[in-house]
Amino acid sequence: MYYRIIRNDILKSKGITMTTMIFVAAAAMLVSLSAILVVNLSGAIDTLMKQAGTPHFMQMHSGELDKARFTAFAEQNSKVDEFQVLDFLNVEGARIIIDGKSLADSVQDNGFSTQSGKFDYLLDLDGNVITAADGEVYVPVTYMKDGTAKVGSTIAVAGKNFTVAGFLRDSQMNSLLASSKRFLVSPHDYAEIKDSGSTEYLIEFRLKDLSTLGAFETDYTAAGLEANGPTITYPLFKMLNAISDGLMIAVILLASVLVVVIAFMCIRFTLLATIESDYREIGVMKAIGLRVSDLKKIYLAKYAGVAALGSILGFALSFVFRGLLLENIRLYMGESENSALALGCGVIGVLLVFLAVTAYVYRVLTRFRKISPAEAIRFGTSQDHPAGSKRFNLSSNRLLNTNIFLGVKDVLSRKSLYGTMLAVLVISAFIMIVPQNLYNTIASKSFITYMGIGDSDLRLDIQQTGNIAEKAADIAQVMDQDAAISRYAVLTTQALKVKLGDGSEERLKVELGDHSVFPVAYSQGNGPAAGHEIALSAVNADELGKKPGDALTLMIDGEARELTVSGIYSDVTNGGKTAKAVFSTKSAEVMWSVIYAELTDSSLTGSKVTEYADRFNYAKVSGIDEFVTQTFGSTISSVGKASWAAIAVMLFINVLITLLFMRMLVAKDRHSIAVMKSLGFTNSDLTVQYFSRSLFVLLIGMVLGTLLANTLGQVLAGVLISSFGASSFKFVINPLSAYVLCPLMMAGSVLTATIIGTAGTGRIQISGNIKE
Repeated sequence: MYYRIIRNDILKSKGITMTTMIFVAAAAMLVSLSAILVVNLSGAIDTLMKQAGTPHFMQMHSGELDKARFTAFAEQNSKVDEFQVLDFLNVEGARIIIDGKSLADSVQDNGFSTQSGKFDYLLDLDGNVITAADGEVYVPVTYMKDGTAKVGSTIAVAGKNFTVAGFLRDSQMNSLLASSKRFLVSPHDYAEIKDSGSTEYLIEFRLKDLSTLGAFETDYTAAGLEANGPTITYPLFKMLNAISDGLMIAVILLASVLVVVIAFMCIRFTLLATIESDYREIGVMKAIGLRVSDLKKIYLAKYAGVAALGSILGFALSFVFRGLLLENIRLYMGESENSALALGCGVIGVLLVFLAVTAYVYRVLTRFRKISPAEAIRFGTSQDHPAGSKRFNLSSNRLLNTNIFLGVKDVLSRKSLYGTMLAVLVISAFIMIVPQNLYNTIASKSFITYMGIGDSDLRLDIQQTGNIAEKAADIAQVMDQDAAISRYAVLTTQALKVKLGDGSEERLKVELGDHSVFPVAYSQGNGPAAGHEIALSAVNADELGKKPGDALTLMIDGEARELTVSGIYSDVTNGGKTAKAVFSTKSAEVMWSVIYAELTDSSLTGSKVTEYADRFNYAKVSGIDEFVTQTFGSTISSVGKASWAAIAVMLFINVLITLLFMRMLVAKDRHSIAVMKSLGFTNSDLTVQYFSRSLFVLLIGMVLGTLLANTLGQVLAGVLISSFGASSFKFVINPLSAYVLCPLMMAGSVLTATIIGTAGTGRIQISGNIKE
């Protein structure tokens, strides 16, 4: 009997059944995708770093190196498992020619190396350790992705030609956020081109226990070993590999949680619509003695079946999209060892959606207890008692058209009924706007200020060369005479020692110069303005346990000087462990220098990049827009795709939910519609009333959704971004997108669905729907 009833009910209400299944499928698909992507990303990173033997601690160094001294330190330190020093030949981009085109415009430090002997291996796209033959070169996978090189391409370096034999994965430098890229050649070829660039050393350690990393860093600093370059640790390598795809997955995860909430609301709509259309039949069944539990079984069995089919469909759809979303992860990191676990987590996610839907349906069905058989048989619909708008009377209306007034009054009279639709529209606006705001923020030039980099037009890097301070002064002198440059700032980085509370010392990279010209974003406090002040990166502040106002003791020119922490800022460069100050020193050696410049006309950026690159060949010159594109390009692209997908899904859901809700309203208001028609209201009058109801709820929903997106959404995005090193975060909002385009798309979808959903009012007859 149950089977026949359920089958007939599904056949009778194909539209509602299909709508419910679509919502469940969308929720199941997104939850399954989120679980699969999270587990696969984590597993792929772990697999890559395990296969490559990623160093736990790496110190980059330019200049003279006493390898025997490092070897002695490594052998005497009980925490060290393995140790090695690798050569990295840094070659100017203009001297690397790929198929006739140079890498002069690349903001990366491109260089050549040979295969490692102990760990930190460079892998091919199958995860195998590469052995390069003479005349062959293996190119970083990022240059395959952007089309710069392909297998068989010719690369010319210092007059020597190489053939691209394949592409490599580098567990250290895969990410665009890693400022260096390694090309792999044979030892013989490396020796031939060694004089075409400057040699940088990668001093690498693998520890017996990763938990001793902090103590090992202290030991390294205390030993006074050379460290003229960035210090990078295993956790940062992991974060750099995760950031691009991690942001995309985070957007999908946020959308999946909110779509599940919307799915519950949509199921509530469909269930209420079904109950409303079956109201008289339910009353008859209760009148003839059918128990509430029997009625609940009928509806629960139907919705459990629909939920099961929707969950299976959603899981199947996740297979369709997961290949596309996993493509980038597989390219850069390879297959995950956790693929079976990822599949299992996807199944568990779908199962949880099914159980949650079933439990929710069961809860909604408790309203059967409130249905009066006599009322249901007499009226054929539930009789709501309007409340909450007693002072909102038609007789006192002087501002609104009568039909618009009646529409608004109906919303205020039945707040609980319209509350669900309002909640869906608020969440919909939230999902549409937050990913767009996140995309606009990371795509904006000012986003680099959250990464410890000044917002300017030009950036010049001077490193891995001699007499850095003098060379920076030469560039500054030229800029001072250049009418096209409105302002500039020269910042130099030096390694100073900071005294810790226990008396030990740690090396601190301090960027000296005027930081007020091109300031970064500070999560706490302000930038250093006086000689006794210092600002710390978020990572350093956490490790040193400092906050604004605290004292910090630095060794400057051989003397201990107490400084005050003025502020804390975000930084993902140089391992995220930097500081900023304005004092000057006499004895410390300059590690590198960065010069920022702002042009009077930003359209001159391209020509100025060429001019300064030609004149100062020891500096890496880049326009800041190009710097952002090359550094965050893949991340921006991933988040952009996710944001547009979120908009498309939400518009589709808006149409379905509004269509369903309006049809439910028309079914529920059959008696009222018939009465109004008998009083002389035309079909067009009724359409305007329903249209004004939708518009009123839509306006409130968009306003609340936009406010939430710019408050709660910014907080959520800030938590996400801070996990990748940016501790201070504010949305950069595109007004056209957030306040015009998204609202117009929402309004268009909702109002179009309203017109379609209320078309049935014209078919309601007065005689058949007015009851005494």
